[in-house]
Amino acid sequence: MSRSILRLGRWVLLGAALGSFTAVSAQKPDPKKDANPNPMDNPRNVKPELKEAYKKWINQDVKYIITKEERRAFMALVTDEERENFIEQFWRRRDPNPDTEENEFREEYYERIAYANERFASGIPGWMTDRGRIYITWGKPDSVESHPAGGSYDRPAYEGGGSTTTYPFEIWFYRHLDNVGDGIEIEFVDPTGTGEFRIARNADEKDALRVVPGAGLTTNEMLGLGDKADRISGRLDNANFRREQDMPFRRLEIINNLFTPPSVRYSDLQTIAGGDSGVLDSKPLDFDVRVDFFRQSDDRVITTFTVQANNRELQFKEEGGLQTARMNIFGRVTAVTGKRSGIFEDSVVSNATVEELSELRDKKSVYQKAIALTPGVYKVDVVVRDVNTGTRGIQNLGFTVPKYDDKKLSTSSLILASKLRSTTERDIGQQFVIGNTKVIPNLSGIFKQGQDVGFYLQVYNAEIDQTTLRPAVDVDYIITRGGKEMLRQPEDWTGMSDAGQRLTLARILPTASVPAGDYEMKIVIRDRVSGQTIETKSKFTVVQ
Repeated sequence: MSRSILRLGRWVLLGAALGSFTAVSAQKPDPKKDANPNPMDNPRNVKPELKEAYKKWINQDVKYIITKEERRAFMALVTDEERENFIEQFWRRRDPNPDTEENEFREEYYERIAYANERFASGIPGWMTDRGRIYITWGKPDSVESHPAGGSYDRPAYEGGGSTTTYPFEIWFYRHLDNVGDGIEIEFVDPTGTGEFRIARNADEKDALRVVPGAGLTTNEMLGLGDKADRISGRLDNANFRREQDMPFRRLEIINNLFTPPSVRYSDLQTIAGGDSGVLDSKPLDFDVRVDFFRQSDDRVITTFTVQANNRELQFKEEGGLQTARMNIFGRVTAVTGKRSGIFEDSVVSNATVEELSELRDKKSVYQKAIALTPGVYKVDVVVRDVNTGTRGIQNLGFTVPKYDDKKLSTSSLILASKLRSTTERDIGQQFVIGNTKVIPNLSGIFKQGQDVGFYLQVYNAEIDQTTLRPAVDVDYIITRGGKEMLRQPEDWTGMSDAGQRLTLARILPTASVPAGDYEMKIVIRDRVSGQTIETKSKFTVVQ
């Protein structure tokens, strides 16, 4: 490992170039002129019908758990490829453990359907019954009180007391159901004796003597304190003894929530980042994402994810006497197989006094996360949210982590940096640290005149001259503008004594005397021992 070489170069760039652009406008067609006067001759706008497999999936397989938004999105798809991708993402959003190849939720869900069809069928498939629906949607209850033949029944006090005869019924108990409540009892009644148990809206639905005069009376009715006709009509003669969950409106609320698709526990990126839905804003937050690679070992590559947003995109609010903007960042890295390879979640805070706010708005907020990955193909999904406004943006970026040959001359990513310096003890464990150098990238590549332009690059497998203990490589920095070479400067290896196979190139270009314009930096590396030559380049712009 070599020490970072960081010095201030006195480079002068001369000349300026201007480019011109020509805009070409297209003539709009006249809809009246092109319209067919005979509407019968116009082609019919017929949407192709869904294939049976997709109909079954949307109307049967996931009928009870798909949300309205998801159903609407699925029905708007055009191609079978889009539908297949949607179905894959649908199950992935509900996967409790993305790190495994199996989707435990999907497997359990289809097991529930099979169980419902086997146990709850009654002239209609089990998945279509009320018990089947609850079982498929919410899973196995914590306990079941079953009265398969009905018969004599002593009511508990909260049902009014007294004895009666009931139809067959069951009571399912769940300790907790998300968005439904705690200690939930669900009663199913079979008033027809056909085996089809229907969810009960009140406790009296199981009473087989409810409409028989003078039979199956409650305690109040036997004491003359209540009238059975009131109970039949729905009026509450024993409301003072009923539990909160047995009150009519609460019971209807519970049933409504039970029939509502459960919320997605393992939410998509927008929800994780603090949004209220899976729909992005009409004017999403604009930001940049960059992925860079630095060799760590033969099978590990340090992959850095840099997120940058313009402060003008963020809203500042006063907090403790300072104008403050907060940006929440969430990222998820997945391999090409769909296996999750890493996540990052953090908040970036920018603050300034009222006097400094105008200057801060012209700057950028930057965040970086480094993750060690094996060579291969990946995708990163990044969501950024402005905490003060709730405005969000999302970016999906595919990338390939390179495999570094231990005998081949190669380099890391070339970084354009807004700040570049040697690290200190305070930098340990902080962001933007690469080796012995702190490198804050400038993702836009735009620098103001007078602002230093930093270049950072690591070189791997470069040969070292064992006599001088200096690299046996030649490095040239070449800056061009409009294809014309403006500057060529070699690397000065003075002071280099490391014998490792990794070299660090770090340069700073002051731009105070650099004319505004577009430039390209090219770094050419020649190994005198192996004869290998490689080059890497990056563009940047200097503005006034």
